[in-house]
Amino acid sequence: MARGDHSLTDSRRYRRVLIVRVGAMGDVLHAMPSVAALRRAHPEWFIGWVVEPKWAPLLWARNGGSFPVGVRARMPLVDRVYLAATREWKERPFSRGTIGDIAALRRELRGGQFDVCVDMQGSVRSAVIGRMGGARRLAGPAEPREVPAGWLYGEQVAMGAAHVVEQGCELLGGAVGEVLRPAPVELPLDEFAEETCAELLSRTLGAEERFVLIAPGAGWGAKQWPAERYGVVAAELGRRGYRVLVNASLADDDTTAEVVKGSSEGFAALFPCDLPQLIALTRRASLVIAGDTGPLHLAAALERPVVALFGPTDPARNGPYRTRSRVLRHGPERRDHRRLKEPEAGLLEITVDEVVAAAVELLGA
Repeated sequence: MARGDHSLTDSRRYRRVLIVRVGAMGDVLHAMPSVAALRRAHPEWFIGWVVEPKWAPLLWARNGGSFPVGVRARMPLVDRVYLAATREWKERPFSRGTIGDIAALRRELRGGQFDVCVDMQGSVRSAVIGRMGGARRLAGPAEPREVPAGWLYGEQVAMGAAHVVEQGCELLGGAVGEVLRPAPVELPLDEFAEETCAELLSRTLGAEERFVLIAPGAGWGAKQWPAERYGVVAAELGRRGYRVLVNASLADDDTTAEVVKGSSEGFAALFPCDLPQLIALTRRASLVIAGDTGPLHLAAALERPVVALFGPTDPARNGPYRTRSRVLRHGPERRDHRRLKEPEAGLLEITVDEVVAAAVELLGA
């Protein structure tokens, strides 16, 4: 249920809804099934989304700079994307550029004349952006990530589901007064990224179409399975006849380079790409192997099979959703979101043989 000045059983139909979920990649992806459910239930409603520019390609295929409002193949989930460079603003909070950007965002949001704004992030910065939007109603979680964020909400929605995807449905559904169930997510189709990805794959793999994608990065050290182990996994899969690509955001990324080096005998190839190209690449993958990180949740959203390596975070809350998967986790079943530098002890108990066996099982299926 929700608390606030306005009843959620109000007969008024909310036709302009603003979502605030600025980052990070996995969190944006986890919020999308609830918005997909709302879009499916009310295709005529106008839905806006405030997001960091870095993660905008998850919602909007820019395709060379055009802003394709209403072109569903390029922006299938929402009608407009609003960019909030909050990380840059934090670094230069009092600069003329930051103040101007915030004022411009405020004007854009208020111009949208939203009936309801839903803060799906639960932080102070997202709640402030929600207030800036000037919607008739601002709703957020009853237990936000940052307690002061709750002080800014007009309504707070209690969530009892275990998985964050289902929590998102509870939150958004409570805000608009409906029951929402997670719906399949359609990601933007970026024509340029699709073409360049296909060309790069042709050069890298030749006529081979099937490949395994390894995404070895992690948001922080405690979630980082050792790069050299990923390399051995790549080598073992290579010996079994599977082609392996290693995702890298930058060509000189030390972690991914170490994976390729550890694979030996050229069994793994580095595949540097930006986010639109990563979406295109993941669409084509036969299997994705990763920890609790953005590329894993991207693969799940695209319904690709995944082998998920979990340590300090709980797969019951953050694990792959709506896709074939094998989740590997050892050690005490507890959540620890501290940004520790060293890999969590339970994560280190996951062996190369376990990962290879899980991968072969899914590939065989």
